[in-house]
Amino acid sequence: MRTSKPITVTLGPQRASLEARLKSGEYASASEVMRSALRALDRQDAALDEYLAAKVQASVQDPRPSVAASDVFKRLRTRHARNVKAAKRGT
Repeated sequence: MRTSKPITVTLGPQRASLEARLKSGEYASASEVMRSALRALDRQDAALDEYLAAKVQASVQDPRPSVAASDVFKRLRTRHARNVKAAKRGT
């Protein structure tokens, strides 16, 4: 007995990629291609989560003193204004 519910997916331009994979024999069905694609997305999400968690941990363990958000935003506004001005000059 089937434990999953069939769904309809509109692929647009990616349909050619799916059909090429089927034609090559790499996959036996569109369902296999989609399951493989979702597994790849799951791995990508997990890797990103791991990367971000490591960055947060490194930030928490950073011995340097904290910087006030108002100071950070002031520096960002100054940098942005400088970049906009440079872009207008064409440099």
